Parts: sequence; C-alpha cells; structure tokens
Amino acid sequence: MSREWVTADPHFNHFAICKFMDRPFKNVWAMNTFIIDNWNDKIQPRDTVYVLGDLGWGDMQEVLDLLNGKIIYIHSLEWTHERATMRFKDRFESVSPLMTIQRVFNHKKIYITMCHYCLRTWPKAHYNSWHLFGHSHGRLKPKGKSWDVGIDNNNYFPLSLDEDVPRIMAERPDNPAYQRLRHQKSRAEVAAEISEDELEEKE
Repeated sequence: MSREWVTADPHFNHFAICKFMDRPFKNVWAMNTFIIDNWNDKIQPRDTVYVLGDLGWGDMQEVLDLLNGKIIYIHSLEWTHERATMRFKDRFESVSPLMTIQRVFNHKKIYITMCHYCLRTWPKAHYNSWHLFGHSHGRLKPKGKSWDVGIDNNNYFPLSLDEDVPRIMAERPDNPAYQRLRHQKSRAEVAAEISEDELEEKE
C-alpha cells in the first residue's frame, strides 16, 4: 500500500547551508548521502512525497535519480534557489506555489494547506485546518495547527502524512481563528440561554 509523505528544505548540493544551519557534515557528498538515505529509508518508490521547496542547487539529475517516490513539488518564490530544480520539473507529478488537500483522520475531515512559507492564516483555519510549511529551518515558532516540515526541524527525516503529522497536530494548540469562533459561539449560546430564561419568566 502506498503512503504519503511531506518534507522541505533538503538543499541538496548546497554546502553553504551547513554553515548557515549548523548541519554536521564535512562536505556536500556526506550531506547528500545522509539525507538521501533517510529519505529512502522512509519513502518507497510507489509513495507520494510533497516537497515544500528548496530541494537543491546545481545539477540535480543524480540526486533525483536516487530519490524514491512520486514528488509533488510546492516551490518557493526565490528563483535563485529553484532555478536548478525547475530544470528537472518533468520528474515531478505537479508543480505549484501552494496546495490544499483534504484527508480524513479519526473519521474527521481535515484540510491541509502546504506552502514553502509560513502563513499567518490559511484556508479553513477557523475550522481548525492544518498548515505545513518550510523555509524557516526550525527557527520560526509555529502557531496553532501548523508545523515546519523542513528536515532541519525533523531530525533530517520526512514526515508521514498519515501518522507523523496527525501525531504532531494532536499536540498543537487550536488555531487562533478557531478559538475566536468557539468563543463567539459560546457567547451566542449564553445570550440565547438568557433570552430563553427571560421568556420563561414572562410566561
């Protein structure tokens, strides 16, 4: 049975990222090999993986040939980062700057919006929908039901959409928009109860 995965910001072939993000690799070959091994340890050839931008630099052909899975690429808008990757866009199932999908977890329908960048709000946030992002390399604190899926924030591994992400979201607080909506509903319910009490007193 095929599965779905999500990840971001591997920065293949980009050794400067080791300095910027304090990655513990001596050279680009060591970094690429480690990340590819982690990727293929989890992702099988028939699986689908959503990659939320900054896949890599330079000649990506060799790296892409080694990666398992059907890649859905959600790119950043920084074309200095994406120019090399876009030369191999035929390797991807689709390419877009943002995507919202719908899945069912514990018999509940959940909308998941994926973008390279962290969004302040996202589709159906007031219904406690989820938001997955990259770009920040674990340096930006998420709000509500959101999470940085970049490898620097997740021990250099991709996250499974059916197990890892629901587990993380179960521990995250509700979205601010959802909290406000619940508060408004509570106030409306209290007002309705007061009105009913007043009617009963008049009767």
